[in-house]
Amino acid sequence: MNKVYPDARAALHDVGDGITLLAGGFGLSGNPENCIAELARKQVKNLTIVSNNCGTTDKGLGILLAQGQVKKMVSSYVGENKVFEKLFLSGELEVELCPQGTLAERLRAGGAGIEAFYTPTGFGTKVAEGKETREIGGRSCVLEHAIRGDVAIVKAWKGDRWGNLLFRKTSRNFNPLCAQAGKVTIAEVEQLVEVGEIDPDQVHLPSIYVHRIFQGTGYEKPIEQRTVRKRS
Repeated sequence: MNKVYPDARAALHDVGDGITLLAGGFGLSGNPENCIAELARKQVKNLTIVSNNCGTTDKGLGILLAQGQVKKMVSSYVGENKVFEKLFLSGELEVELCPQGTLAERLRAGGAGIEAFYTPTGFGTKVAEGKETREIGGRSCVLEHAIRGDVAIVKAWKGDRWGNLLFRKTSRNFNPLCAQAGKVTIAEVEQLVEVGEIDPDQVHLPSIYVHRIFQGTGYEKPIEQRTVRKRS
């Protein structure tokens, strides 16, 4: 059950146009940098991307956006990407804004085999327009449908050859959820280890959700906004 590929090019060799892509990461933290770079190199087009955000103007998923590879974005936060703003206002990019907790739960539902769920979040707002609503326990709720993707790209700190993954800090937010909801999940890791080297109690995502894995290289790990205090 060796799922190891030599690099991103090999792992994404059959990823083509028009797919729904689930991309892990929180802001630029935990971005699958190698996978994004390979998708940019392949020039795959008409992508529907589901991700917490769309990177910045020239980092993360923003690279794909700037190259005209994205048809639709399903996100919860899009505030730091000038290209995103321009494409949306010109009608060149379809956007579905989804509250962050709802987006996380839609991905989790997709991976758990749950087709839909009710939530009070968004009731009475534009988020609820065109959706089924009902009162449950005295609260007005909106029906939200699960999200699943053709391909999920995620980044972990450590993984073994079977695909058991361990994430670090903020990068644990959306990466496991995206991984669970992908038909084919491709994981890049900073450290690729042998089976058994990760303590079972430390496994954040079991190997059953991972189909391909490779050791990434050249990580930049950029930060959207770096704020430091002046030294006295």
